[in-house]
Amino acid sequence: MRGFGFAEHGGPEQLAYVEVAEPVPGPGDVRVRLRAAAFNRLDRFTLAGIPGVPVERPHVLGSDGAGEVDRAGEGITDLAPGERVLINPGLWDGTCEACRAGEEALCRRYRIVGEHTQGTAAPYVVVPRRNVHRIPSTLTFPEAAAVPLVFQTAWRALRTVGGVRPGDRVAIVGAGGGVPTAAVQVAKLLGAQVAVATRSAGKEARARSLGADAVVEFDEADRPLDAALWAWSEKRGVDVVFDSVGAPTIPRSVKALARSGRVVVIGATAGPVASVDLRTLFWRQASIRGSTMAHAREFDEMLGHVAAGRLRAVVDSVHPFDDARAAFARFEAPDLFGKIVLELPPS
Repeated sequence: MRGFGFAEHGGPEQLAYVEVAEPVPGPGDVRVRLRAAAFNRLDRFTLAGIPGVPVERPHVLGSDGAGEVDRAGEGITDLAPGERVLINPGLWDGTCEACRAGEEALCRRYRIVGEHTQGTAAPYVVVPRRNVHRIPSTLTFPEAAAVPLVFQTAWRALRTVGGVRPGDRVAIVGAGGGVPTAAVQVAKLLGAQVAVATRSAGKEARARSLGADAVVEFDEADRPLDAALWAWSEKRGVDVVFDSVGAPTIPRSVKALARSGRVVVIGATAGPVASVDLRTLFWRQASIRGSTMAHAREFDEMLGHVAAGRLRAVVDSVHPFDDARAAFARFEAPDLFGKIVLELPPS
């Protein structure tokens, strides 16, 4: 089976079409014939090699996918071939203490499609039945592929871990990536006042179209992030800062917090190690919280809002499968806004 990924870790020069075994569904599994797959910044880290995360090589990238049921494994009777489905890329064992408590994202053997397993930038993917969801009728395959990873991440991070309440002041650090575009919508749906903090105001109109109340421009030299957010909050501080940038912004995000404020960290795209002033944390009784993916019930809640039209997929661009390398290069584009999607041909 021909997929897009890499044979050796490294930079973009290692990207290639690779041959991997066609997956076969076992009992309780579903094989999906993919019609669209979406990239995430996670794919860049997987390509480079994540310390402590071995991958099978050659390796196919892509965590998000949507398509049609191709074949169901033994014991599955509620899905028919040809049904339009999307996948939840979070994988859990279903047997550990966390899973039995309905806290699947805390499973000690938690994995992500495309990071720990072969990914979705290929004709087929096999996942457990519990990871397969029917696509809302209003969504195209590319739109459906743009939803799962970023929206479940934003939903859990803001609603559960961040505890966003109506009237809270929420700052989303970053404007154009898939997760920030989802987070703006989720925070607004939860009733927050939402500011997008960005180094460039060039995406202001699109951020506002997603529900942002303000776009706050910051610059480390002249107007650092904490000063910009402090001004936006009228010197009251921000209740929740949603930060996926990491080392350069976390110390400033902490300084921007209100009393009992929370920084929710869901990634570290610009560096994993940050230094913070602990005095700010204890004096303001604030906290830094980590969040990854979502529990199964949170995924269902999120998808229900997508189906009802309260959350919408943001697609930056759609590329043919044979142009996957050009699609991946969109990560470097300054005008990137939303998800990069590959479209695969029907069988």
